[in-house]
Amino acid sequence: DRQTEALGAIFTGAAGGPMAAFAPMIGTNLGAKKVPIDYRVDGKKRSAAIEGVARLAVEPLPTMREDGEMWVASGHPVNPDWLGMAMGAEGSTFSDHGMSWDNSRRNGHYAPINWSGQQ
Repeated sequence: DRQTEALGAIFTGAAGGPMAAFAPMIGTNLGAKKVPIDYRVDGKKRSAAIEGVARLAVEPLPTMREDGEMWVASGHPVNPDWLGMAMGAEGSTFSDHGMSWDNSRRNGHYAPINWSGQQ
């Protein structure tokens, strides 16, 4: 359907935008599955769950700042000017296509995202 084709173009970098910068680092496209994704923002914690595949969440890195968050202008393609420093929440795991990992208490970040290719 149109949504699947559009998402395929976005995530392979064919539509341009930030994913085009990542595309050269991807050797094999394993395809896509149509599954529900549960995304939540609970205070400063962000999480996404895909049943039978992933439960991922990030929490801000501990800081002395009053707002409890560290934001940096890192140049990261997701949001070059506004990236929240975070770590994977406990239980952040992925398992699909013969690959598995646990990102609990490891690197993470979050940011407002406005992905668009050339108009």
